This record gives sequence, C-alpha cells and structure tokens, in this order.
Amino acid sequence: MLILSRKNGQKIIINDNIEITILESKNDNCKIAIEAPKDVKVYREEVYKQIKSSNQMSTDSLTDLSQLADLMPKTNDEPKKKTVIIKKKPE
Repeated sequence: MLILSRKNGQKIIINDNIEITILESKNDNCKIAIEAPKDVKVYREEVYKQIKSSNQMSTDSLTDLSQLADLMPKTNDEPKKKTVIIKKKPE
C-alpha cells in the first residue's frame, strides 16, 4: 500500500490515464475528483461491496436452481408414438 500526503489542488496520477485531484481537505473529510477512462469502473467502497454481495447472491441462486433440477424426476424426452386405427366400412 502506498500512503501519500497531498494538499488541496495537488494530484496523483495512476497508469498515465487516471488522475486524482484533492479538491478540499478539512477536519476528517476529503473531497477528491477522479478522472479515468470510461472503461475503468470507479466505486465507493460501500457500493462496491453491495455489488459483490448481490452478484454472489445471484450466483448462489443459480446454483440452488440447478440443485432443484436434480431433484425433479427424469422424464423420457422422446415423443410418444400414437397408434391410429382406421376402420373401413364393409362393402
């Protein structure tokens, strides 16, 4: 982990394409601005954890459904043949 001290207005550059600017720092709060390419996802930690949790619950649900399918009786997928009887009229 890299720990840096920055003053208001100073920046941090990551990977030549992500720029973090310290907008304001007072008391226990710090406002920052993050400029990153559109394909880079930037989340607050609490939002990121909620997304991960939702994704995990979704994966668990899919697993539960596949287990449910294993409990169902197996059926013969072949279509049943019908017997057709044609009666001729006596001549």
